Amino acid sequence: MSHPQRLAAVDGQAGLERFCAELMGVPVPRDRPLWELLVVPDAQARWVGFVLRIHHAVADGMAAVAIAQQLFDPTPPAADFPPTAPPAPPRRRHLLRTLRIGLRRTRLTLTGRGVAPTVLLGPRSASRGVAFVDADLAALETRAHARGSTVNDALLASVAAGYRAALMAVGEPLPARLPVSVPVALRRRGTSGNQVGVMLVRLPLDLSIADDRLSAIAEQTRAEKVEAREQGTLELMRGPLGATIMDRLARRQHLVAGFVTNVPGPAHRLHLAGAAVDAIWPVGVIAANVRLGVAAVSHAGRLSCSIHFDAANVPGMVFARAMADELRRLTA
Repeated sequence: MSHPQRLAAVDGQAGLERFCAELMGVPVPRDRPLWELLVVPDAQARWVGFVLRIHHAVADGMAAVAIAQQLFDPTPPAADFPPTAPPAPPRRRHLLRTLRIGLRRTRLTLTGRGVAPTVLLGPRSASRGVAFVDADLAALETRAHARGSTVNDALLASVAAGYRAALMAVGEPLPARLPVSVPVALRRRGTSGNQVGVMLVRLPLDLSIADDRLSAIAEQTRAEKVEAREQGTLELMRGPLGATIMDRLARRQHLVAGFVTNVPGPAHRLHLAGAAVDAIWPVGVIAANVRLGVAAVSHAGRLSCSIHFDAANVPGMVFARAMADELRRLTA
């Protein structure tokens, strides 16, 4: 059975980032349950970090939040985590429309070439990097709603700024649109731990103004999110044969340049063994031939984001600084 392990101290947030980056290259032991809890103290004794690792075979983002919830001190039901399943889509599903969209998604998955050759795609090195950025959630929500968009749209706008800066740093030409994969939570069925749809969002890298990027992204996601929830899990991930084909395609795909995921967390401040939790940082895996991904979670009025990248090939810290700058502009 897995149990908490106390590890050597790290030097502040930068040390925790480096430690998480190293962990991303270390497989979870297969002779124990596919999760572990690591206790990582700060060298200056200012705080203690807890690193929870969960294999994706156990749970996706929403289910992982529900699992993590069990570690924290009990809270009143009204202040609990958001439900893991969104309400059912209001529109009635039509068989022919579902089939048509499914065929289009399958064709796009098999033949999509929306991303030109780029440093963002390719074989990954063993060198990983992780960077943390965050933003005031209420201010971000206010700015987003004023533009007819959502917090997730604002997150994607900041990610677009990061990609824009990273590609400029390596001297690559900026594409007008850069497609990324964004998971969409679905209604849970039975005991399945992973129930996610996918929407393809083309980030507008040709727009240099934050509000313009935000509006362009919101225009896409309003329709794409509804369609992703109606359509459900990606067709090639609904069985072992399809998943095998998908795995092989993913190693050389040029459909998306990255992954961006955002999971709603609790609005109240969590406590662990009586101590207040200062921050929660989600670090997602990067898979297929993708070299950079972003994960975010909300907690106690903050939107906390982690950038996980192949440090030998992608200027991830340039990406993180540009993303942080964009979040500051969107919350000013």
